[in-house]
Amino acid sequence: MTSGDDSFERHRPESVLGDKAYDSKAVRRELRRRRIMPVISRKGAPGIKGLGKLRYAVEQTFALLHPLKRLAVRWERRVELHDAFLSLACSLICWRRLRRAAS
Repeated sequence: MTSGDDSFERHRPESVLGDKAYDSKAVRRELRRRRIMPVISRKGAPGIKGLGKLRYAVEQTFALLHPLKRLAVRWERRVELHDAFLSLACSLICWRRLRRAAS
């Protein structure tokens, strides 16, 4: 990583999405302490409208990457190598889907 390359810098998210499993005062308090807005469904309350669609996209991505054990386990110590394998995996997934759609 070069000094002028900020693509690997960490950034604080504005908010964090979570399901009812993360509904606790401790989790919410820690997120707020870090100036991150928690968007977490409360136990016993109806779900947050639209949260399921967002979570589906994340879960679907994990499901597509799951067969690639190198990414699931993250053996790479260097983040740039992990990001390179992640980009390659996403490219392969897109290529396979486009090839399937064309046939």
